Amino acid sequence: MSWRVEKACTARKFGSAPRKQIIMFLADKASDDGSDIWCSKGTIRQHTELGETTVKRTIRAFLQEGILVETGKRRCKNGFTVVYQIDLGRVRTLQPITGLDTEMESSVGPVLTEPRMGGGVTEVLGSPRPPNHPKTIHKPPMRERVAVEDELADKVLAVYPSDRQRGKADCLRKIRAALDEGVSPKDFMDAVKAYATESADFTRSKVCFSDNWFKSERWRAYVGDITKGREERKAKEAEMLAGLANWIAEKHALCRLITPSQIDALLASKLVTKAQIRAAGLKI
Repeated sequence: MSWRVEKACTARKFGSAPRKQIIMFLADKASDDGSDIWCSKGTIRQHTELGETTVKRTIRAFLQEGILVETGKRRCKNGFTVVYQIDLGRVRTLQPITGLDTEMESSVGPVLTEPRMGGGVTEVLGSPRPPNHPKTIHKPPMRERVAVEDELADKVLAVYPSDRQRGKADCLRKIRAALDEGVSPKDFMDAVKAYATESADFTRSKVCFSDNWFKSERWRAYVGDITKGREERKAKEAEMLAGLANWIAEKHALCRLITPSQIDALLASKLVTKAQIRAAGLKI
């Protein structure tokens, strides 16, 4: 228990009552530097009387925002429990509550050089370096990584109808995952455009907002249709070129209908030679 960490968290705004309730419970379990917090999400849910989904979503958000950092794992009867640390530096950047002391430097003790093991703990899994070691480099918050993401995911999202866009950060992460999977950016944008056209006359109760659309990967069906259509066009084009090649080989009278672009395509496909084209009375 650390009254210093509790005081630091009390003096900042966390965005909602459930978020404040959870961070205050975790602060109550922390050492003076915010480390050595090990309690399961089930324990948090029981003590805060919040829903399981709310607790999981909030913990995940705190990790993404850098307010919490995972520093290891501790064995327990059900396997292991994740060990967290409240990043007091990150907490210091949050909006202060007017009238409360927000100068944490004067209230938070020095950084510890050895981890606190706690009573009854026999083993710590993970890195041997203490989580509050001065040389420890924590991962940056997820939201900051999304903010500096390349522009390609933004271009795909920009095609989605603006009145249905929601949860931009989640959308960009889903789009980036699909692009990294190998989906063609052009096919991806064409899929979004196809859905936008298809649902243009839908009522608001029938449309799908962007976060749910990308999360449920509805784009896959449209990309599949685009790929299938492209393959069918290629097959038809190959069939047409094969027919034209037969005309040229037989010096058919209909060779006069073959266009210059079709001649270029025939030569590129190597179905006929320049000599055969000339023999059929065509110019190259």
